[in-house]
Amino acid sequence: MAFLERLGDFIWNPWLLGLFLLAGLYCSVRTGFFQLFGLPLWMKTTLGSVFLGRGKKTGRGITQLQALSTALASTIGTGSIAGVATAIFYGGPGAVFWMWVSAFLSMMTGCLEKTLAVRYREPSPDGGWQGGPMCYMERGLGSRGLACFFSLCCVGASLGGGNMVQANSIATALEHSFGWDRLAVGVVTAVLTGLVILGGIGRIGAVSEKLVPAMALLFIGGSVVVLAVNASALPGALEAIVTGALTPSAAVGGGLGYGVARAMRYGVARGVFTNEAGMGSSAMAHAASDVKEPAEQGMWGIFEVFVATLVVCTMTALVILTTGVYHPAEALAAIESGTVSDVMLGAPLSAAAFSTVYGPWGGAFVAVCLLLFAFTSLLGWSYYGERGLQYLTGSHRLRWVYRAVFLVMIVVGGAGDMSAVWQMADIFNGLMALPNLTAILLLSPEALSLWRTWAGKQALSCNTGGKSLY
Repeated sequence: MAFLERLGDFIWNPWLLGLFLLAGLYCSVRTGFFQLFGLPLWMKTTLGSVFLGRGKKTGRGITQLQALSTALASTIGTGSIAGVATAIFYGGPGAVFWMWVSAFLSMMTGCLEKTLAVRYREPSPDGGWQGGPMCYMERGLGSRGLACFFSLCCVGASLGGGNMVQANSIATALEHSFGWDRLAVGVVTAVLTGLVILGGIGRIGAVSEKLVPAMALLFIGGSVVVLAVNASALPGALEAIVTGALTPSAAVGGGLGYGVARAMRYGVARGVFTNEAGMGSSAMAHAASDVKEPAEQGMWGIFEVFVATLVVCTMTALVILTTGVYHPAEALAAIESGTVSDVMLGAPLSAAAFSTVYGPWGGAFVAVCLLLFAFTSLLGWSYYGERGLQYLTGSHRLRWVYRAVFLVMIVVGGAGDMSAVWQMADIFNGLMALPNLTAILLLSPEALSLWRTWAGKQALSCNTGGKSLY
């Protein structure tokens, strides 16, 4: 356990987190900070297409909305509730600021990543499309070894953080809130998951398309009510976020404070873990879209980061900071004295915040949201692991074996202790990110060329009164 913790710290702190930021900054600069100045275009391409009904299936593969929903199914996981609360506890309010910075830069990393995923995808034997980092590593970089390494780590991550950790979160939430038996919860979760994943990416996309928007709106709506009740505390919370990031000592009343490095470490890490831009996992879902233009799918990559981190995670953070359940000085004292307990951070801290408005139902609300977030993560990661195994073996022959193992691991995760699995999940995620970020940077000239060509067509289309120039 100690070895895994040290290995995880070595991989993630601080150089890999720095690589995420540098990659995001590079992609942002090369695109002229398109995530900001091109906001009308990428919003029109994504959210606008949903309202205008252009997200319907037009060819082989799943729709763009289904691809986004599948990707969000894995990114909007338990970390959006428990992870944000833990980041604030250990990093202070300033961690939220650095989470925003990380997400802002990662929007363009995600854009180029999804562009490459569609550019190098290939027809699936099932009639759709399949692709991901392993495809652009082999066909774009000419490195099958790097692609195999990524795929191997992806399989490990899918069975660990994408499976057992999520199943454990579901079982723990229902046990604490309703007293349900953990093993029984694991079995039921496995059955429900099996009904979806046995239908492949088509069924995963169809279910995610309905479930992900509903659960996101449920959580956002519940959060907005809490923020409305505590509207007078919002200015103070925003001030604490900025002050905590730049002059952390002010956040705890002038003491030693959390430190800028601590706030940055936990904030950047939370931003990375909640949107997965640059990690390579969600690129596999986007590659299955029936979109024709690679750069157009890149717009959905931007929107994915926007929703997962800048909307959902921000809601969690503001609820915690406006309700008065989090006390920086007390948290810092507990950290320094080694007296931190489970009820002081994570999901219990989030539940305490919602309970200030919803009373006893606050804990139940958080439990239900955790259940939905974790369940959809299972759906997304089941596909990612299956794609990794398919690449390693060169065929679909073992996918039924993988699906069976995946379902069994859900039961094990629901009933077991996941301390070591959490550490393994961090390690596999880091080992996936390193080759993927390298590939994105090396292939960025091609991705940028595709992006500029597509963006130029959109500009010409606008200048001709909306007449398409495709």
